[in-house]
Amino acid sequence: QVQLVESGGGSVQAGGSLRLSCAASGSISEINAMGWYRQAPGKQRELVASITNGDDTDYAQCKDFVKGRFTIYRDNAKNVVYLEMQSWRPADTAVYYCNGIGEEQLPHWGQGTQVTVTS
Repeated sequence: QVQLVESGGGSVQAGGSLRLSCAASGSISEINAMGWYRQAPGKQRELVASITNGDDTDYAQCKDFVKGRFTIYRDNAKNVVYLEMQSWRPADTAVYYCNGIGEEQLPHWGQGTQVTVTS
């Protein structure tokens, strides 16, 4: 079964940039829709951005609260999904996870990677 390992988190100043990586132990090319999620303290996990395989171009979507600041992309050859983020805000502080979406969601989540935004 595919295992997911998130990395790249840490402490970042508000307005700064950071790139998160999600490395899979197996192939992710058959997982059509992959997403990055986050869970802030005391809140439920929420989807932040998704990337869907396309014939020529992958289809990326970001939630309104990160649109224009976050970019998601995938490299199926390397089995990695990335989340590039700019203009961090303190409200973005959370543990960030990756997983499939909907029926493609894997049963076991990774450890996630903590991002703390300081003002």
